Amino acid sequence: MERQTSLRDRLIDVGVDLVMTEGTSSLGLREIARRAEVSHGAPRRYFPTHHALLSAIAHRGLADLKDRFAAVTRGIPSARGQLETLGKSYIGYALECRGMFELLLRHDLLDSRRHTSDEPRLRELTLPLFGIIVELVARHREEEKGTRPLGTTRDMPPPAVAAGLLWSQLHGIAQLWAWGSLPLALGTAGTGGAESDVLHTLVAAATDTHLGPVNP
Repeated sequence: MERQTSLRDRLIDVGVDLVMTEGTSSLGLREIARRAEVSHGAPRRYFPTHHALLSAIAHRGLADLKDRFAAVTRGIPSARGQLETLGKSYIGYALECRGMFELLLRHDLLDSRRHTSDEPRLRELTLPLFGIIVELVARHREEEKGTRPLGTTRDMPPPAVAAGLLWSQLHGIAQLWAWGSLPLALGTAGTGGAESDVLHTLVAAATDTHLGPVNP
């Protein structure tokens, strides 16, 4: 017998569809209730604030991103290879799911101390996702230990700082590419989406910047 979707899940499903097709500006409780064909007050039984509903929708996006990361890195032995693949997947998600990408990391709106009653807490997913990058940076350094000249790793920032810088650069690449600014600046407008050779080159360069160049 097919399990019936709960009203809470149905409201989130409608919200996810809205943000994916029309962006974050469409995410109002009344519009979601209308599309779910329930009363305007029904969503508040599950989401006491607008922030709570947005957090639940963003939680779906983060769970999807986590699954994508796991899928694309499976079978890649080196930490460096996994990091570069994660970068390509992150940018691919940004271009494929523009509305969700704009929403899912807005902790200033969705998961701040001002909204302590809102559930689910997005940090329950975002912090572990960031932790994956930190762990891979640290593992890469262990894998590279002894293969670089003495002194070249002495001034490297802690893994968490390097991971934060790499994430920031990848996020900037994704956003500027989605806006069209970066393709215009590089003279590559119209050269393709997430599988563009130029994008792959940018991801590789960002990885080199924060991990060091590949050993010969």
